[in-house]
Amino acid sequence: MSSTFENPWVADQGDGTYCNPILFADYSDPDVIRVGDNFYMVASSFNCTPGIPILRSQDLVNWTIINHVFDRLPYPCYDEPAHGKGAWAPSIRYHAGKYWVFFSTPDEGIFMSTAADPAQAWSPLKLVKEAKGWIDPCPFWDDDGQAYLVHAFAKSRAGIKSILHLCRMKPDGTELLDEGRLVFDGTQEHPTIEGPKLYKHNGYYYIFAPAGGVRPGWQTVLRAKNVSGPYEDKIVMAQGNTDINGPHQGGWVELESGEGWFVHFQDRGAYGRITHLQPVCWIDDWPLIGQDRDGDSIGEPVAIHAKPNVGKNFSVAVPQTSDEFDSVKLGLQWQWHANPQPAWMSLSANPGKLRLYAMPAKSDLLQVPNLLLQKFPAPTFTVTSRITFQPEREGEQVGLVIIGKTLAFVGLQKQGANIRLIQSAHSDAGQVLIDGGRIDRSTGSFYLRVSVGEGAVCRFSYSADGHVFKTLGEKFQACAGVWIGAKVGLFCINPSGTPSQGFADCHWFRVAASDALEQIDA
Repeated sequence: MSSTFENPWVADQGDGTYCNPILFADYSDPDVIRVGDNFYMVASSFNCTPGIPILRSQDLVNWTIINHVFDRLPYPCYDEPAHGKGAWAPSIRYHAGKYWVFFSTPDEGIFMSTAADPAQAWSPLKLVKEAKGWIDPCPFWDDDGQAYLVHAFAKSRAGIKSILHLCRMKPDGTELLDEGRLVFDGTQEHPTIEGPKLYKHNGYYYIFAPAGGVRPGWQTVLRAKNVSGPYEDKIVMAQGNTDINGPHQGGWVELESGEGWFVHFQDRGAYGRITHLQPVCWIDDWPLIGQDRDGDSIGEPVAIHAKPNVGKNFSVAVPQTSDEFDSVKLGLQWQWHANPQPAWMSLSANPGKLRLYAMPAKSDLLQVPNLLLQKFPAPTFTVTSRITFQPEREGEQVGLVIIGKTLAFVGLQKQGANIRLIQSAHSDAGQVLIDGGRIDRSTGSFYLRVSVGEGAVCRFSYSADGHVFKTLGEKFQACAGVWIGAKVGLFCINPSGTPSQGFADCHWFRVAASDALEQIDA
């Protein structure tokens, strides 16, 4: 496949510059570290599993997914879609020869996992602190060997917010040694302060923390001579006159060259919280993120900038999207909408194809756990999948789905001895099923497509030969889920609930760069 086919969004401009966002995909609440010549980034995964994606780069611009921290969350409630819950705001650190990731689930507590190699197996999740509403944890090991953890609170669970606490922690990261102390109250000047990241630089302790809320917010930095405070505060980046709303929440890294960089998110609605990269300079021991265009000592996000000076150039790389299903494992771009079960799929039953089994399911796909999904990768793109359907029970379905808080899909359904084409979209009247009519089963396989245009406007189409596509239904607007962007993927279900041997073989799933609106209007 050509790079144009594979890469609907490329930040590297090929001339020594990059454009923001570096990832036009929902890698929300990012944190980043540098270890030698490599950079590693983690992001929230919420109810989607495997959880906490790990991405690697050698220049902070070109990224690929290399692993996930865990395969499943250890609570039965996550065996079904737990929209908006799950793994929130991870932090990644390198300490004592190991990689450490801390994250919270808002209803259960703070977890930790470690690895000698972030691309290999991570240790089983360790519950560091059982607590409701303790969120956004970040560990810190000081020069004297003392260990700490800073965190925020979710008002929806803890009843409080806009404050940051610092706890003493065992050096092995397995347990907190106290209930913590208040180190900053942002209620008046920095409401909804959260997502803290703790660093030490040039004799000061710094807490980088977003405030003001997801869309209207800004990036705050706190500074103190003692890790426990008192901390003074400064806004170091805000939207200003740019179109980058709520530019905040992320991680700071320093290069061997001395350059500083900050990775953060921007909320883009249906596309989720996409990832930006900003230069960092230090003025009077305060960081300034982005560029100070109006002289107010507050940075604004950059749109285009020289790439980080890492001493060499690296090839264009983007997080994986298309999948030919020619491996023994699913591509790392895929996540289920709940804790996965082995019975849902096979890559060995028909080698070279992904077999999805028709699992008993609720009629409402929003509550179906065996949705195999990936992030929207660009503002415009097209997804096409070739599918062979072998149903057994009446009403069994396979399809291509767009899901957020509402969903739409195009698919195939068993109806008596026939297969019919179906499309479902959400409207003011609820979920509306469109019968596309019976289709000729002798063709063997069918091609399902969704074209996504600017503003996440979508339209489905289908083909019997993979060349001539016919549109089905009207355009529809994709929307975000609960704390996550819209996703696109596959499902195979058996609404009857009767055990079945039905299945669908997906030959491939291809994500193409395209002017999707022109395509769906053609």
